[in-house]
Amino acid sequence: MIDPHLYHVPRLGRHPSRFRLAGTPVITVMLGSFLTALPVIAQSPIMPPFGLLLLLAWRLLRPDLWRAWIGLPLGLFDDVMSGQPVGSAMFLWTVALIGIDAIEQRMVWRGYRQDWLIATLAIIFCISGGLFFAQITGGGNVTLFLVAPQMVWTILLFPFIVRQCAWIDRWRVMA
Repeated sequence: MIDPHLYHVPRLGRHPSRFRLAGTPVITVMLGSFLTALPVIAQSPIMPPFGLLLLLAWRLLRPDLWRAWIGLPLGLFDDVMSGQPVGSAMFLWTVALIGIDAIEQRMVWRGYRQDWLIATLAIIFCISGGLFFAQITGGGNVTLFLVAPQMVWTILLFPFIVRQCAWIDRWRVMA
């Protein structure tokens, strides 16, 4: 007879692995940056920057998870995957994270609407900055008017991405 207690492992008192805790957010942001490498054909930029969305979602969902310097390696990976000039996302993401840190130090509490407003400002800053870096390095003749639908689409997609990050976060911290 097989003892059923040999196969039951209690979940109380167990902790998830360090790789699962620290690696899951980084891997999701890298996968989001990888989505820009998919072969999508469009007349204007409409694909939202999923790497940026996931970075902002993780940062606003879990403020103690990352420091501001995480924008450098994740931005470099995004630059390589998206074809932007190397250093543009590194700079823009780091500045956005520093700005979020500065805003959080001045706020007593934050709610859903404040997070969405903070993300909106960061999205507009990063997409406009990416457009600026692309233009000064000879990346074409794209105007802010053509990028506006991408900004709107990205801002409207942010709550969905936060919801997905919250779902992944529940799995991440589950023992």
